[in-house]
Amino acid sequence: MEAEETDATTAVFRLLADEYSRRILLAADREPRTAKDLGDICDASLATVYRRVSTLQEHGLLRQHSTVGSDGAHRCQFETTLEELHVTVSDGELALSVETHDELADTVTSPATNVRDSR
Repeated sequence: MEAEETDATTAVFRLLADEYSRRILLAADREPRTAKDLGDICDASLATVYRRVSTLQEHGLLRQHSTVGSDGAHRCQFETTLEELHVTVSDGELALSVETHDELADTVTSPATNVRDSR
């Protein structure tokens, strides 16, 4: 395993070892959540939530959506992208593979399905 891969693997393990990061991932997996919602659910300050959200986004485990509420206010919501995490140990080496939701495939598939359904 190269140094860069080892650093990334270590970073993901540390991130998942953090209780707030895990709570955020689980809460945002149920449905997209605002930072305030995540703070309430995780019993964490907004500063803690934003730090963890930033790190989770850096590693591609969380994505941000902007929405407009019924009051016209813009809100950011966060959604988990983590689908599966695989750890293998072989020949004295530790390997980590992360599978995430493919946002592009979802976007391309949905309109095509709608077009076929409307015929």
